[in-house]
Amino acid sequence: MKNNYRKLKLSILLQTVFVTALTVLVGTFLLQYVIDGVYNDSFAATFVRLMMYFNLEREQAVELYWRIIGNNKDLFTVVGFLLLFALFFYIALSQMTKYLHQVEKGIENIISESKEPVHMITELKPIEKRLNEIKETLKRQEMEAVEAERRKNDLVVFLAHDLKTPLTSIVAYLSMLDTHPEMPVEERARYTHISLEKAIRLGELISEFFEIMKFNLQDIELEKTELNLSMMLEQLADELYAVLREKNLICKVYTEENLVVDGDPDKLARVFDNLLRNAIAYCYPDTLIEIQAKEVSGAVQIVFANRAKEIPPDKLERLFEKFYRVDDSRSSATGGAGLGLAIAKEIVGLHGGTIHVESNKEQTKFIVSLPKGEKDEVHTYSRSAFRSKSRRRKKI
Repeated sequence: MKNNYRKLKLSILLQTVFVTALTVLVGTFLLQYVIDGVYNDSFAATFVRLMMYFNLEREQAVELYWRIIGNNKDLFTVVGFLLLFALFFYIALSQMTKYLHQVEKGIENIISESKEPVHMITELKPIEKRLNEIKETLKRQEMEAVEAERRKNDLVVFLAHDLKTPLTSIVAYLSMLDTHPEMPVEERARYTHISLEKAIRLGELISEFFEIMKFNLQDIELEKTELNLSMMLEQLADELYAVLREKNLICKVYTEENLVVDGDPDKLARVFDNLLRNAIAYCYPDTLIEIQAKEVSGAVQIVFANRAKEIPPDKLERLFEKFYRVDDSRSSATGGAGLGLAIAKEIVGLHGGTIHVESNKEQTKFIVSLPKGEKDEVHTYSRSAFRSKSRRRKKI
């Protein structure tokens, strides 16, 4: 950065040297050829006549001249040089202020949202580069905000439509049950079960609406403590046993013993719950989901891997954007608000960690890295009772 403004500093230095040299030359000329030369006697005679005009004797006027001016010539010379330097420097400042005008024009270019890039003189090229970077950043952020708003509006429309679908089915099946009391028990049970499934789906969609609102309104604050990550991952897998069983999936957790991190238990649980539910939603039926956790280079790495359709490379990083979904068709089975991964990334970032995704034809992996904590006074995460029959744990 020190060398970025070398041309600007050199330009200002040269202008200052030029003003100083001009002051010395002009001042010396005036001193030798005007003050000490042509007008020396004339100035003294004029001063004496002026004093005599105020009723002073000639001898008194001459003495006053030498007392005020003649004996203080050096002082007047220094003052004269300073005034001359100030005059020339003020004139030179008009040249220097063009730098400020250039910066002002650059800022106006950004504010006016002009399509033309910022252009400045050679000395201000570093500022030109920085202002163009700011302009591009603002333009990109604006486009991202517009795109996020568009996706959000589309999702609200989709969710509103999805709300109507199960609600219509629920009303239809309940009306049928209400108007046909003589309906056979098996058929009544089937319609009741369908109504229950539709009602559960309706509840999930309503939760997504609340999720959209909460994400924009809340500031995520962490309440950190030392917690046993191994235990947390096992419990989360246990709690989703019923969801796994619906798709005939197996979830295996491979963890090192007593992996400890310094984090917010509830927030991290939300991250891992989102990642596991995402793996369940998009994996192939009758396949294996693996959760691995181990220490890598002083950090704790957690990997959620499933067998699923390959995610195109250009969409991998966009997965963590708000309201973004790879599946544009929004099937009812997997359709969500597109907030789970965005929230997960924010929470992991607040913990000082990272999250990214890798995908190929064989497997998709979400990889979380968190700073490793100490093993003193470890908090044991607990959200619900164990379902021991679903636990599949293996040491590595």
